[in-house]
Amino acid sequence: MLRYTVQKLFHTAFVALGVVTLAFAALRMSGDPASTMLPGDASVEELQALRHALGLDRPIYVQYGQFLFDALRGDFGTSFRHGQPAMDLVLERLPATLELAFVALILAAVVALPMGILAAIHRGRLTDFLAMGFAVVGQSTPSFWLGIMLILLVSVWLNWLPTSGRGGPEHLILPAITLGAQFAALLARLTRTSMLEVLGQDFLTTARAKGLREGTVVLRHALKNAAVPVITLAGLQFGTLLGGAVVTETIFAWPGVGRLAVQSIFTRDYPVVQAGVFVLALTFVLINLLVDLLYGRLDPRIRHA
Repeated sequence: MLRYTVQKLFHTAFVALGVVTLAFAALRMSGDPASTMLPGDASVEELQALRHALGLDRPIYVQYGQFLFDALRGDFGTSFRHGQPAMDLVLERLPATLELAFVALILAAVVALPMGILAAIHRGRLTDFLAMGFAVVGQSTPSFWLGIMLILLVSVWLNWLPTSGRGGPEHLILPAITLGAQFAALLARLTRTSMLEVLGQDFLTTARAKGLREGTVVLRHALKNAAVPVITLAGLQFGTLLGGAVVTETIFAWPGVGRLAVQSIFTRDYPVVQAGVFVLALTFVLINLLVDLLYGRLDPRIRHA
């Protein structure tokens, strides 16, 4: 297990390096940040002076080498716009993004897991039809459209919840529903499929023959064996929720890393974008590592393989 963990950590470092390298290259091809920071009537000398101050007039390989050297020390530079360390800005916004993604994940699981289990138990009946109908609609609905419709209906027309911002629990409800809707639909379908594969196996027939109640058979035996692909999806989707929060945070003016990254991309604030991409990518691969380590706890066959 130790060797396996070390290998995964090595892969994590390699992925993080690849992600920040791609972000570095893409940002350099997106345009000149100096032209967005100065007025439109700025002279050529003023543009050149600003590029020199920002270090953008050096050869690209020199910029990349300096970037990697600083990144290894946790220094992603100073924001062009805010004048603060880029990593500090990102870490200030990270709790808001994690909060939103975590609540969306929990909300999706609370809705989708019972729905998938009931759909599998009542296969071919009305419950199954309604659950899978919800799944199809949920996966087909774009998050930006759903967010706008929720704001219009719940906040503007009914005046039940705030339209934007971060504050009390009431501010989380609409963004969490918007972010978690597609994941809930996908999780419900996967739970149903996994449960159907397990419900017909012989060990459940044996459990029933021993006199166990049907609820115990389903929740203790069937669900445990069907949980591996479900947890895999949950781990992967949590990372996807972090990345997908960009749209939701923008719609609801949620002060997270995604909204900060979008604003920084428009202003070509290289250090902030690079720091944000690095933090989100590292969080994603660390979650995947945690999911891999959980496999052995859920399925002894994986642990002894």
